[in-house]
Amino acid sequence: MPDEQTLREAPDEIVAAPSDDADVEVEREQGAPAIEELDAETRARREAALRHVRKFGDPALRASAVPIDRFDAALKREIEMMTELMHDALGVGLAATQLGILHRVLVYRAYPEDPVTALVNPVLEWTSEETETGEEGCLSLPGVHVEVERFAGVRVRAQEETGQERQIEAEGLPARIIQHEMDHLDGVLILDRISREARKEAMRAMREAAEGGRRPSGGEPDGANGAQAEHEAQPAVSSADAGPAGSG
Repeated sequence: MPDEQTLREAPDEIVAAPSDDADVEVEREQGAPAIEELDAETRARREAALRHVRKFGDPALRASAVPIDRFDAALKREIEMMTELMHDALGVGLAATQLGILHRVLVYRAYPEDPVTALVNPVLEWTSEETETGEEGCLSLPGVHVEVERFAGVRVRAQEETGQERQIEAEGLPARIIQHEMDHLDGVLILDRISREARKEAMRAMREAAEGGRRPSGGEPDGANGAQAEHEAQPAVSSADAGPAGSG
């Protein structure tokens, strides 16, 4: 598990101060067990990982990340740290800004059998005409699950940790996760992509989650099931943080 010193290795001007907010729900891996069913070790790793994630109200979540221009050992460590945190949190996506690191870097893995993909300086090159609406949660928004409309397919140009250029074409859940995490890099949250009324409900859900209340949908206690950026068992319509991401 990355420690606070590891998280502070990036330059001071791009790292926000830590947040002391409580644990949140995570965009869950497909097929991951309910939180109360986790063994003690897995649950402890998850809770430790989530303590690193910035929560709603942290200014880092509204900041625009800066492009990476140095592809060095520090960037490699950053991506490894993000991957480890995402894995320990049982998530499917994570953006650097969710850790208070204002770099244009994200990691994701839509399905447990997939390798983790890291995108550095991602740029959306193409989107499908078709859109899909699906439930999303977010590592940074406690207890919130909302319906978000996303492009069904995307093509993204990015770089690898070595600086080599790569192109990603994705649809369904992977496309949703990528869009969720790229939003984070621009300071955009799922709250910004829903109606005013839905936002009110989401804010109420966060208050209830903070007070140990019940989730807005399904009537389950906070933390009982993850939202899969995000981050669920309906891969075509659920996301990461990221999360239905966790995403990240």
